[in-house]
Amino acid sequence: MTFGFAPSPAASMSTSADLSAASTNSAARMLEPAEWAAAGIPLLRNPREVVSGLHARHLPRPATAIVAVLDPDERLRASASFTRRSAPADGWMFRNSLLAQLRRVVPHDLRRRTPVRTAVLLYCRDGDSRWTEEDGAWMWGLRDACTLHGLRCGAYITLTRDGWQVLGEGRGGRRPNADSPPEPFAMSETPPALPMPRTGGAASDILRRAAAR
Repeated sequence: MTFGFAPSPAASMSTSADLSAASTNSAARMLEPAEWAAAGIPLLRNPREVVSGLHARHLPRPATAIVAVLDPDERLRASASFTRRSAPADGWMFRNSLLAQLRRVVPHDLRRRTPVRTAVLLYCRDGDSRWTEEDGAWMWGLRDACTLHGLRCGAYITLTRDGWQVLGEGRGGRRPNADSPPEPFAMSETPPALPMPRTGGAASDILRRAAAR
């Protein structure tokens, strides 16, 4: 003989209320384009160079997110890519994923009075370049992750088969896109040290002493 218990009407109402609250909270954890544009997000001086550099390094495909940290001169200091899990878009979950990647690649700047470095997010996805609720959740997550890691919140960029688009700014281009091969140049970085000349003599000694300083 088996026994069972039918859920009470009160329990059913409680479950429905919990689901409704979770859905409402998830909807609140996203930013509309107008909110993003009004948030004072710093503009990239050369967004195409940033996009091309990240595309060349990570070769993203749809559902790939790339978070990158730039110094005040817009040089790349660190970046990480990861694949978005197949779950409903939620800014809180995106925030946690971005924060985990930032903690893995760069130390926090929480001791600074004002942020010096800027984090930008490039997200490769299907569809066109128009804003979606998923984009709004990524925006919310990026802004919150930057606050918790002591960084300035930078641009949010989508990469689709139509090209790239800096949301909230109206700037974009057709290449690179989600299907294109990497381009032959990358983002600005600290230039590598020049190789020392192989010839001997006084000139080589002077160059060696200068390089050692």
